[in-house]
This record gives sequence, structure tokens and C-alpha cells, in this order.
Amino acid sequence: MTQPLYLVGPRGCGKTTVGMALASAINCRFVDTDQWLQSQMQMTVAEIVEREGWPGFRARETAALEAVTAPATVVATGGGIILTEYNRHFMRENGIVVYLSAPVSTLVGRLEASPEEELRPALTGKPLSEEVREVLALRDILYRQAAHFIIDASNAPDQVISEIRGALAQVTQRKQGDVYT
Repeated sequence: MTQPLYLVGPRGCGKTTVGMALASAINCRFVDTDQWLQSQMQMTVAEIVEREGWPGFRARETAALEAVTAPATVVATGGGIILTEYNRHFMRENGIVVYLSAPVSTLVGRLEASPEEELRPALTGKPLSEEVREVLALRDILYRQAAHFIIDASNAPDQVISEIRGALAQVTQRKQGDVYT
């Protein structure tokens, strides 16, 4: 794979978990935009949002996306990266975008089991299941607009990786001139 591969989806869909394992499996570099940004700024996402507000964070997120985009890289994006139209177009034009889609119940279960989630600011201030449902309802269409492929992320990581690899194989075959109907 020479093009960057962007993983998009809501918090808890497995972008980082799947991305790290996928990058290892296909011999690529792995970058998580939130982790990269936090490392550059020496602040958590919550601290950046508290200091600069969501617009400031979103601007930094776009800069991070541009900075980490490179050939042979799997990029796990922040859940809200698709809120900026520029980011959706940038990812589609510069690589392959995979939407890791999962139902609200799966997302909530994963978020409740993840201790680092307190480092992330609440998006609505509502209880987690309500917040996830509302945020996903607003963002699902944007994830779909950005995506070249939609993968069921409620499966085990190995299955998700297998499905992504199958999708990437289709891209490679199409580029070699094969026609699929």
C-alpha cells in the first residue's frame, strides 16, 4: 500500500486498536492524529479544548492531519475530524478512507471499558449512551461521505483487519485494470 489509509469513525469504534494492528500486518507506519497532536502540544485533547475551544482544537486537528499524511501510513483520526469539510475532501483525495461503523451499544460498551476516555472532553454533557447516540446520528452521514469503504467494526479486530485488507486488495486489482461489477 503506498497511499495513506485513513480510519474514521466515532470514539470507541476501534480506530487506534485496529490501526496499530493493521499497520503492523501490512508493514506500514501507524499514526493516531489525537496522540500526535497531544504529543506536539504536551496537552490532552481536553486541555487543548479547554484552552482553545473546539474551533481551536479543530484547526489544530486539520494541521495534524496534513502533517501525518504520508505514503504507507495508517492514520487513526479523531472522531470529529470529518466535521470539517476540508478534512473529508483532503482524506478522500490523498488516500483511502475506511469508516469503522459500529452500533451505539458496541461503542458505549467499549468507551465504558476504556479508562483513558476521561482524557477526552464530553461532547454534549449528557450521559454517555445518550451522547454517543446523538453524536453518531449527526456524524454518520459525514463518515459515509468521506469513506471509500464502510467496515463493520463491531466484529473482533482480526475480522475487521481482514475485511479492510480485502477492501484494499479490491483497490489494488482495480488499479491494475480489472473491472468488477
